[in-house]
Amino acid sequence: MKKIFLGVILSCVMLFAAMDFNKASKQELMSIKGIGQKKAQSIIDYRKSNKINSVEDLEKIKGFGKKLVNKIKNSTKS
Repeated sequence: MKKIFLGVILSCVMLFAAMDFNKASKQELMSIKGIGQKKAQSIIDYRKSNKINSVEDLEKIKGFGKKLVNKIKNSTKS
């Protein structure tokens, strides 16, 4: 039940605020369509030594192409 509630809350937050890729937890990243466990971990690893200033910066991470970045960009707009 807690997981369902957390998922609903997270979904609502995502509808009203853009994702901060520098601070988002792995679970928050995985809630974005197109980002699974492996890609979420790639973002976390990347941001340890790089700042993510925009969604387009995700293209610098292996496995993130323009098509996926555009999908993420559209799903995280506020």
